[in-house]
Amino acid sequence: MPLYKEQGIVLRAVKLGEADKIVSILTQGSGKIRAVAKGIRKTTSRFGARLEPMTHVSLLLYRGRNLDTVTQAEIVGSFRAVRGDFALITAGETMLEAVDKVAEEHERNVRLFLLLLSGMRALERRPDDAAAVAESFVLKLLSLSGFHPSLSACAACGTPGPHGWFAAGQGGVVCGTCATNEAGRVSEPAVRWLDLIARIELDGAGDATPPDAVRREARAMLYGFTEYHLDRRMKSFSLLARQAASPASVRLVGTARG
Repeated sequence: MPLYKEQGIVLRAVKLGEADKIVSILTQGSGKIRAVAKGIRKTTSRFGARLEPMTHVSLLLYRGRNLDTVTQAEIVGSFRAVRGDFALITAGETMLEAVDKVAEEHERNVRLFLLLLSGMRALERRPDDAAAVAESFVLKLLSLSGFHPSLSACAACGTPGPHGWFAAGQGGVVCGTCATNEAGRVSEPAVRWLDLIARIELDGAGDATPPDAVRREARAMLYGFTEYHLDRRMKSFSLLARQAASPASVRLVGTARG
């Protein structure tokens, strides 16, 4: 089994047997890997808290047939400030979950790794609105994955906006002529807010927040669009939205036209 070095950010960890864990790590050079950390749950483990989710680590691993094995782990960045605040933790978990769902095992994606690293560093600066940083991150991840929503022109015909309809299945905002039965009415301020956090740097995404009603509508659009195109439920979205929107408002926008 060849030995290799990598650096990466731990996405999640699950228990294996009585003392081990399987960790999923987005690495810079090897894409997402899954590796066994033997004895990590023992009090005498040499890994300690080095392989907890959200930790940026330098690794030494053995490549295995199905799972690699971590033999050494050193912390590059612990993002300690993020771990001490519930809003920051929730935003960070949203980033990790989104990356875990789109990253392919052993498929190198340096841009995705750098995006996640930038997102965690943005949270470490303790922004006023951590959720906005996470939502900006999700939009950038969608763009990187080829699923960026059309927000300034009709996704179907390309006519410049603003437009008052939105449909995840059609690719974003649509004009009245192109809107299908799945399209739902949306307000111009909500679309503008999404367009802003899609374009702004992550460091600046948490500096300004629109009125609550605009924010709730924009979240519903983004969350529905993300789950539609990733074809997966995002468990962290409900926590991310809890402080600013009721559960009823976080729905798939555009499920019925009327």
